[in-house]
Amino acid sequence: MSDRPLLPVVTSDPGELLTALTVALRGEGPALLVLPEGPEGERLRAAARLDDPVDADTAVVIATSGSSGIPKFTELTAAALTYSARATHEWLGGPGRWVLALPSSRVAGLQILVRSIVGGSDPLLALPFTADSFAAASPPGQGMSPRDEGMRSYTSLVPTQLLRLLDAGVSLSGYDAILVGGAGIAPALLERARAAGARIVRTYGMTETCGGCVYDGEALPGVDIDIDVDGQIRIAGPMLARGYRGRDSSAFVDGWFRTDDLGRWRDDGRLEVLGRADDVIVTGGVKVPPAVVEAALSAHPRVREVVVAGRPDPEWGQRVVAFVLPVNPAAPPTLAELREFVAGAVGKAEMPRELVILEELPVLPSGKVDRSALGN
Repeated sequence: MSDRPLLPVVTSDPGELLTALTVALRGEGPALLVLPEGPEGERLRAAARLDDPVDADTAVVIATSGSSGIPKFTELTAAALTYSARATHEWLGGPGRWVLALPSSRVAGLQILVRSIVGGSDPLLALPFTADSFAAASPPGQGMSPRDEGMRSYTSLVPTQLLRLLDAGVSLSGYDAILVGGAGIAPALLERARAAGARIVRTYGMTETCGGCVYDGEALPGVDIDIDVDGQIRIAGPMLARGYRGRDSSAFVDGWFRTDDLGRWRDDGRLEVLGRADDVIVTGGVKVPPAVVEAALSAHPRVREVVVAGRPDPEWGQRVVAFVLPVNPAAPPTLAELREFVAGAVGKAEMPRELVILEELPVLPSGKVDRSALGN
């Protein structure tokens, strides 16, 4: 197979990226190294070894979000990207007009552009993301091109964005589907969004799967899911990345990708994601998936957002710590209240032993919570 040069493209101009991406997906021109603006983009560019070509079928090289360590440059083929887009449209009921509210330097934002190209629509921009910019781009009332008239409307958000939009009173009912991923969505937030008329689809996926490949616990067409003996999720299908550029790709074995995420099958046959294997808290010899505790705590009426992480403990090895953004900062919940509230939903070892009240959560450039910062 012949080689293909690699062209760095900074995502400050989504229109420029859209044009270059359209060409790359046709197998023409160079592959694209998609970079964010600013110091992070410069750092990634310096590490990307631009003089080394990629395989001819690679269309995009994009860094992982780095939620589990140093970002990896992931090689995505045109076939994988377009398959993912078509499978998404099939699951949703057809192509549509997409609103871009996520950085296109991340795979979730990039896929908004790919889906627009594949579906023949013009993406609408809500960048930089604010409640006002999103409202201006949202249906009804956004500027539509003639070819977009009558199309379905979609967007993709992370949970924090969804919360901000609900707090600002932005109408979400005009969307045929709002994909929410990047992190688990708290049951209370999901209920609140649906009560406001939002058609929420919970997504699971990663850069290595060209974005979301499991929607509401159901694999997209052509996607296979397996849970191994250690409880870790493995994924196979045509949307898998080629591998990592210049790094160990041992997570890709015999057509399967090992995610390092824990999961289990629900009684209805849908996949439930329990979080990263390396986020599991081991307290007194008991393994505690943070997502289980977060789901229970998030239902408390005075909890706005919550993240659970482990901190070193001389007696227990690690202790379960709840980091809470309260609904009312002047009247936060107490640790005793939270423990009593979740007593019937989680085991004794899973109940938080420490409460930290925060004004905001530390986040990574991808918008995901920086759990390592909390744990440290």
